[in-house]
Amino acid sequence: MDTDSIHSGYSHHSNRSRGSNKQSERSSRDRHKSHSRDSSSRSDKNVTISASSAQPQQPDQGSAPTDAQDDNWGETTTAVTGTSDHSLSQEDLAGFGKETEGPVEKLNCIRFLPLALTLLLGLLVLVTPLSFLVLPQVLWPERLQACGTACEGLFLSLAFKLLILLLAGWALFVRPTRASLPRIAVFRALLGLLTLLLLLSYWLFFGVRILDSQEENYQGIVQFAVSLVDALLFIHYLAVVLLEIRHLQPCFSLCVVRSTDGETHHYNLGQLSIQRAALVILEHYYKDFSVHNPALLTAAKSRAAKHLAGLKVYNVDGAGSDAATAQSRAKIAAAARQRDTSHNELYYEEAEHDRRVRKRKARLVVAVEEAFTHVRRLQEEEKKKPPGDEMDPREAAQAIFPSMARALQKYLRTTRQQHCHSMDSIQAHLAFCITNNMTPKAFLESYLMAGPTLQYGRECWQTRQWTLVSEASVTSPLHHGSEFQLKSSDFSLVVTSKAIPHLKLSEEYVHPKSHKFVLQLQSETSV
Repeated sequence: MDTDSIHSGYSHHSNRSRGSNKQSERSSRDRHKSHSRDSSSRSDKNVTISASSAQPQQPDQGSAPTDAQDDNWGETTTAVTGTSDHSLSQEDLAGFGKETEGPVEKLNCIRFLPLALTLLLGLLVLVTPLSFLVLPQVLWPERLQACGTACEGLFLSLAFKLLILLLAGWALFVRPTRASLPRIAVFRALLGLLTLLLLLSYWLFFGVRILDSQEENYQGIVQFAVSLVDALLFIHYLAVVLLEIRHLQPCFSLCVVRSTDGETHHYNLGQLSIQRAALVILEHYYKDFSVHNPALLTAAKSRAAKHLAGLKVYNVDGAGSDAATAQSRAKIAAAARQRDTSHNELYYEEAEHDRRVRKRKARLVVAVEEAFTHVRRLQEEEKKKPPGDEMDPREAAQAIFPSMARALQKYLRTTRQQHCHSMDSIQAHLAFCITNNMTPKAFLESYLMAGPTLQYGRECWQTRQWTLVSEASVTSPLHHGSEFQLKSSDFSLVVTSKAIPHLKLSEEYVHPKSHKFVLQLQSETSV
């Protein structure tokens, strides 16, 4: 009887493994087909936006955050530990302040192509009116008529207009590129094309009417050059309107939702294209959204996996064609029956976690206050020493860091923030607080509350390259109901736009004497 039961269990295990292997192979083939079909059908809708920064790109920290630094720095920075392979003495802490230089990122030449074209076009704009004035003086100087005071006034006007045009063009167009957009900027391309068309028209007119006939009226030639500069100034005014003023009035309200934790923010934007709107959203993301912490999302997954791992399904009748499907249905049904008691477990887990966080926070606050008290005592002692023997803020931070390192590391592990703060960044922040005479509360604010992404080091940024996914063309303007996504390696930002409704205000006149009243008091009132 026992041998039969054992044999049936083994056969069930083998049949279940064969069925699960077949099902996994079938699902992988279907997933591969669907993935290839989706990628082929939407290959022209995915474009990439990469931020332009000269700093080196760090590897992905979401998958293996523990590889970039030692997670046991809270224990290894104390002078009494000797069980760890990375144990350090008090004198070894002085070496942690030196930051290692990462590999230099190769410059992307395509990123500087728009700036190079802008500078080339600007040089052509400045040279053209000067060429109109110099060429007649070089080719036929003896035939030109003297214009006297009129030409001198036009020269002065032309010089100031060229100076104004140079400064205005430098302020508007010569800027460091913030990002590399997937498609060309439509308005910039139209303005550049219009400028080239204007210059070509003036050069053709100059070659046909002035160079061929060798015009003798030099005052007319000077006025021709001044008219070109006036036209270029008007084009610059058009560029200011299209590039800087047109999108200032809010027209759309964009809702941005992070796909992993559901954090939501709303932004009001003007008339922009989809790729420009995506760029503005990414700029707001790094300063408004809290840093993405994938460790906080693993609690629900581990809880669900633990429930499913505790379920066992036995096949008494033997393996069939739909054995794997029946087992999955049985697990789902058993998990559904456990819903009535799972909320109690979730409640007690969250209560226990909150208790542990409050306990670690109290210990951390006490440790930091004691460390800062020690720093103040050291500062008072340093005032009595000669000027050459004073302690550097970096050395003071390294001296008091071991006293708070263990409490800080336990708190960061409890709140799952250990991958966001390295030992070097904590010591640098501690030295900054000591230098600026900050309080312990100011030092702890960076660790007690999750801040925006830019507050942390670049190693905590998940990625600097984003993929813009949109059904409509990325150069098309925003409209009511537009939807697009900004995908990174670990999460995505889902954006939906809604038009701001038209607001109608009415006026109601209130006569200034309509709300006045008279208070009459009776003389026989009781006192």
